[in-house]
Amino acid sequence: MDYTIVCLAALIVSALTLFSGFGLGTLLMPVFAIFFPVPIAIAATAAVHLANNLFKIVLVGKRADFGIVLRFGVPAMATAFVGASLLGMFASMPVIASYSIGEAVHDLTAVKLVIGVLIITFALFDLIPRLDEISFDKRYLVLGGALSGFFGGLSGNQGALRSAFLLKTGLSKEVFIGTGVVCAVITDCARLSVYGVAFYHSWSGELDSGIGGLVIAASLAAFLGAFIGSRLIKKITMRVIRLIVGVMMLGLGLGIATGLI
Repeated sequence: MDYTIVCLAALIVSALTLFSGFGLGTLLMPVFAIFFPVPIAIAATAAVHLANNLFKIVLVGKRADFGIVLRFGVPAMATAFVGASLLGMFASMPVIASYSIGEAVHDLTAVKLVIGVLIITFALFDLIPRLDEISFDKRYLVLGGALSGFFGGLSGNQGALRSAFLLKTGLSKEVFIGTGVVCAVITDCARLSVYGVAFYHSWSGELDSGIGGLVIAASLAAFLGAFIGSRLIKKITMRVIRLIVGVMMLGLGLGIATGLI
């Protein structure tokens, strides 16, 4: 069942997020969190995210504007290390509270609360029209890269901020997508290096429980989704995608923040 749910989610979300430039990590992480602790879910999602973006580079990376990649991606890489390190700190904190629904016991932890609130916040950017219109002048690209990398390292939610800052650069849709993919790969490489060191010893039992096969399966499903998305690139609007992503993020964020997931 876990393979079916995770792979189906990876395929669908990967197809949708090729256009929006964000959403795979945001939506896939809570699906992993149904079966694994949140820190492991974030690390597993980052691995799928990186593999999928490497595949996207093959599809659309040649269209990237590497001048913008330099100004945005390098600061993102630096702050991704900081955000990923903070995730390890939150993950080590004790349970804040517990409650029961029927026979199921749910724990409210610092890492779930932080990640859930972040996901809800980014969901609002997709669902509220006034927030959806927010974008930033290109002179703020370095700041945008730093913020995107930090939140990418902390929660996996890097794409919404990245898109908001890149939208004002005047890039065509194809160049916008290619540039975002290259920047995402840079951030993923940075945060995965921290996750690997921080979580391997603490969660080695989970790492041995089959999650490796699940990550590979989800990556292959995401590849297929990205390929399908590349064939539909001119047939779907970003607004429809962002509404779908926003609704799913809001529900999942509430579930994580309250300890239900």
